[in-house]
Amino acid sequence: MEGPSAARWRSIKLEVFLPSGRCETVAVWQHGDVTDLKIAAQRLLGQRFLRLAEAEGRLLDPTESLQLSGLQDGDSIAAIAQQPKIAANSRAFALWCVGGPRIVTWGDPGFGGDSSRVQDQLKNVKQICGTFGAFAAISADGTVVTWGDPRQGGDSSRVQHQLRNVQHICGAAYAFAAMLEDGSVVTWGNPHQGGDSSRVQDQLKNVQQICATFDAFAAILADGSVVTWGNPHQGGDSSRVQDQLKNVQHICGTAYAFAAILEDGSVMTWGKPHQGGDSSRVQDQLKNVQQICATFDAFAAILADGTVVTWGDPDNGGDSSRVQHQLQNVQQIFATDGAFAAILEDGSVVTWGDPHQGGDSSRVQDQLKNVQQICGTFGAFAAISADGTVVTWGGPGFGGDSSRVQHQLKNVQQICGTFGAFAAISADGTVVTWGTPHQGGDSSRVQYEITYA
Repeated sequence: MEGPSAARWRSIKLEVFLPSGRCETVAVWQHGDVTDLKIAAQRLLGQRFLRLAEAEGRLLDPTESLQLSGLQDGDSIAAIAQQPKIAANSRAFALWCVGGPRIVTWGDPGFGGDSSRVQDQLKNVKQICGTFGAFAAISADGTVVTWGDPRQGGDSSRVQHQLRNVQHICGAAYAFAAMLEDGSVVTWGNPHQGGDSSRVQDQLKNVQQICATFDAFAAILADGSVVTWGNPHQGGDSSRVQDQLKNVQHICGTAYAFAAILEDGSVMTWGKPHQGGDSSRVQDQLKNVQQICATFDAFAAILADGTVVTWGDPDNGGDSSRVQHQLQNVQQIFATDGAFAAILEDGSVVTWGDPHQGGDSSRVQDQLKNVQQICGTFGAFAAISADGTVVTWGGPGFGGDSSRVQHQLKNVQQICGTFGAFAAISADGTVVTWGTPHQGGDSSRVQYEITYA
């Protein structure tokens, strides 16, 4: 007769199928858990980031043992492919799936690249946001978990009891601002750089959107008015234009200034004048503005007719005169610290600003066709074309040279960047990294976790 210990080591076979109809027979030890089953299924199906469900639709808890799950030998299991998400701060990445049992982090350990201290709390994450050196994650129940440099928002213990029903988090350089379900705001981090909103707390009601410069925040209220706090010299003081900040639809920030799009398509700016806070030189052109993008100290606005208006530091993108004749039918604009890249209607790309930070794309211009998305680090760009290939340019030390991993960059769906590195996710969930190793460009330490997350 077979004893209990022998029964534990029996294997069971389960049929795991994808929505496409593909099916594989997976054998796992009966004493294992659902995670073991998921890893085995991912290996056989060649698809990462799967969520398993019983035939009738009940999602299986990855931490549950197979014995307690009720699964029997020969049962059929549905495998649902999840689209992973990725967030970055200046030196680290965080990868997760919405509703997943864990996240994976890498890069500088002191800047959030090591989340082991809070890993058991990082379940059912729906959003992750970063400052320069810390991360904040919102769970499905509206609570928040933080890690990384405590001086840069990595320690939220002072306000943890207030962080309930959180809907969205915005990060400045050294502080976070969380928007709650009732429209109020909770802040933490460096108090002099946006982490203390006590001066305006009674005004922070019915908040709809929060935006940040390096050291200040701006919140749009339901009535279209704006409340600001943080470093007064970097956008935290909007008193000069407060009476004009009405019917605000969207706000964008450089490192030192804010630009607000009003309901009529006009723009109001404040903060350091030479870093984008003074748009008087182009004010008469800022009409029917649809989108604004920012480098470190310059703005670029797309108008309704697809043309572009720029202002701020001319060396970092504030002067687009060299390429102005090419800036027609612009669909989207992206930025590094010192340069802009615009995608035109035909999928081609126009760049300007600091040539060492991505403002000169001449080396790869003939490859920039049918571009769908662009991402920037501090000094380089990475563009995804319609066929899923990737083109990079700018400073090699900032991820502008992807030649080492170019053969792996296939069917890429999304790209995210730290200051000096990129991470790309392909359609099958493969993650490829390059750039400065200690800023996230080397993910080898967590490759197993990424592969079988």
